[in-house]
Amino acid sequence: MANLNYKHLHYFWVVAHEGSMTRAAERLGVAVQTISGQLSLLERSLGKALFVSQGRGLALSDAGRLALGYADQIFQLGEALEEAVRNADSGSALRLRAGISDGIPKLLAYRLLASVLAMPEDVRLICSEGGFEPLLAELALHHLDVVLTDRPAPVSGNLKVFSTPLGDFAAGLFGSAALVARYAPDFPASLNDAPLFLPTRQNALRGRIDRWIESIGIRPRIVGEFQDSALLTTFGRAGLGLFPAPLALAAQVAEQLDARPLGEMSGVSEQIYAISNERRIRHPAIEVLCSSSPTPPGA
Repeated sequence: MANLNYKHLHYFWVVAHEGSMTRAAERLGVAVQTISGQLSLLERSLGKALFVSQGRGLALSDAGRLALGYADQIFQLGEALEEAVRNADSGSALRLRAGISDGIPKLLAYRLLASVLAMPEDVRLICSEGGFEPLLAELALHHLDVVLTDRPAPVSGNLKVFSTPLGDFAAGLFGSAALVARYAPDFPASLNDAPLFLPTRQNALRGRIDRWIESIGIRPRIVGEFQDSALLTTFGRAGLGLFPAPLALAAQVAEQLDARPLGEMSGVSEQIYAISNERRIRHPAIEVLCSSSPTPPGA
């Protein structure tokens, strides 16, 4: 549209993400009246109301949600352009800001991101960890480039992201040498009253493990539940209980956690997704991550 004013669009974009004109005005360092006036001009230009009143606040109209999807792409591309030009001029590293869901095994996250560090370009990897919803919020605000998680993003008209499956890794139970020797005979029937460390029920893997336990008719003793996979494996390393991990990482689990595989949990797997913002030009490191999909044979 020839008469679209991108300054007006930027004000709309900030209000939509901040949730109010007051917070948007504080972020932009302008008066609320200025924000209101710029939004009115944008709505007049587009011929549609972008917000509707909701209680004491504002909510996006159908036209506003549509406009926000395009505005997200426009301003994210603008940020990508600025960073690309800066990198080209300064020779600085290509940055990938990755959020890692706290339920994903850290050894598996390393294995997936190793393809990025192997790129011929100079890459700087910036990782943060957190829960699923907070990481998606950071992604929506463009504070992250990609989120690695155990489930695809929910389908939502407000959330313009897409999910790429990176792998489906068969899972097994691991434990200290003493625990494996004790429960290996007649596995998995031997797991009655066996001590288990499991992810919390917010983790997608937990539901698959629960269904496996029910299907084979055993009653293990769950001695700990953890949201953070690193904390779970730390307790497992102490030899106080059996714990789940991808079988493809058996060598790394043995080396770093001093644990060995007890047996496969048939039908149970770690499913990993890369969630990124929807845009026409994608981050080159995300392209490498999503195209490598390092699913091992038999995983």
